[in-house]
Amino acid sequence: MLDVRRLRILQHLAAYGTVAATAEALHLTPPAVSQHLAALRKEAGTPVVEKRGRTLRLTAAGELLVAHAEIILAELAAAESGLAALQSGRRGIVRITAFASAARTLVAPLWQRLADSEPAPQLSLRLSVQEPDQALDELHKSSTDLALVHSYTVLPRTFPAAYEQALLMEEPVLLALHPRQAGEWGLRPGQPVDLSRAADLPWLTPGPETSCYEMIQRACGTAGFVPDIRTRSGDFSVLAALVAAGAGTALIPRMALPDTTDSLSLHPLLHPVSRSVFTVSRAGTRKRPDLRRVLQLLHEPAAPPAPDNSHERSSRANPT
Repeated sequence: MLDVRRLRILQHLAAYGTVAATAEALHLTPPAVSQHLAALRKEAGTPVVEKRGRTLRLTAAGELLVAHAEIILAELAAAESGLAALQSGRRGIVRITAFASAARTLVAPLWQRLADSEPAPQLSLRLSVQEPDQALDELHKSSTDLALVHSYTVLPRTFPAAYEQALLMEEPVLLALHPRQAGEWGLRPGQPVDLSRAADLPWLTPGPETSCYEMIQRACGTAGFVPDIRTRSGDFSVLAALVAAGAGTALIPRMALPDTTDSLSLHPLLHPVSRSVFTVSRAGTRKRPDLRRVLQLLHEPAAPPAPDNSHERSSRANPT
């Protein structure tokens, strides 16, 4: 019979890549990890790892066991969570990893909705702000319970079979212009614009380590130009402030806009680019009562995105 503890070790080895890192994550010694892997080989009746140079790689049997371990361990986690709830009256702790604008507009209101809707004692949230790739890596390592990630129509994302995901919302990516620039182009607020018109403008973008940067590169490339980047910032509110100051233009997902957009002229693209936001968890863990409650509050309904119509009020007061 397969030992669940050893399946957990194999799962961590798949996530962390080395015996030393696996041992550190599980608070074991490297020899103890190696002994458990040797015992698992005997239980499985076939090698589950093999040496390649100085590293270990999963065999086909090891990959099969890891796939099943994800489900088995998720069921155990759900059972443990339910028992803890019965014993202590608490609903558990849910760890969330989200990109910055989702943390601001989705997770922050979630905290308030939990406080408003749940009688004491409430379940607890832990939040880490990470880019989507890092969030999925945290999920793979079981360092978080729920990842909020995004993908773009020009930059789709695939999810491993060991994950469960659900679409939370879709939003447009908008071209943010200084109102003076929009007036020179004869654009009304909210009027669609051909992105190629911005080919000669200075560009303000996130850093190249982000998927949002790659989205902008692809959108501009499809429009036939390479953006002349003058400023990089991982904070879209900084980019919006710089657009309002006349420093250049930016592509900004609607949810990443600041609360007040009076000083911006915002325009959907003639050839639209949109961003999809997903909730992602390890397979089977959505049965946990605490995680299920968090997902329910996120999805029913999702928090509204930052408004982008304040510029319309401004334009009525100051018509172009």
